Amino acid sequence: MSLQDRIIRAAKLDPNLYEEVEADTGALSQAMTVVILSSIASGIGMIERVGVGGLVMGTFAALVGWYVWAYLAYLIGTKLLPEPQTQADLGQLLRTTGFSSSPGLLRVLGIIPGLTGIVFFVASIWMLVAMVIAIRQALDYTSTLRAFGVCIIGWLIQALFLALLFTLFGGIQHMPAN
Repeated sequence: MSLQDRIIRAAKLDPNLYEEVEADTGALSQAMTVVILSSIASGIGMIERVGVGGLVMGTFAALVGWYVWAYLAYLIGTKLLPEPQTQADLGQLLRTTGFSSSPGLLRVLGIIPGLTGIVFFVASIWMLVAMVIAIRQALDYTSTLRAFGVCIIGWLIQALFLALLFTLFGGIQHMPAN
């Protein structure tokens, strides 16, 4: 299956696509490519604000964030909120959540003056919906609400962790030199 076809189907929120990449162990490189392309599109859409350095750092951060997000979804979905039929591994979550970044490719349109905010807002909501579908399919849930719960809990954990990191690094910068 071509990457382009999979990106389009993922953006169309096709549950069958997410089942397909969940089962295709060879799709991990494609999922990573989607995350990178989505991040680059975001960087281009905000190039005036972030510059080239921000684009590079944003791409690295997107890859790390994707892995952390997939790992959190795996732990929460299989250990905290499993359904009786839930069977998943980290690879399945990496593949499905990677493809849920497909709508993020639209963020490249943020480069158009005056559209950045709305483009990023729409893309973010679309990516969240895709993420819920990806998690529902990867974890074999019958409940979309449970998949949404996994997303919310994962987001809260990630937000708290990032806030802690920023606080620690912010605090280190203000320490007096000896």
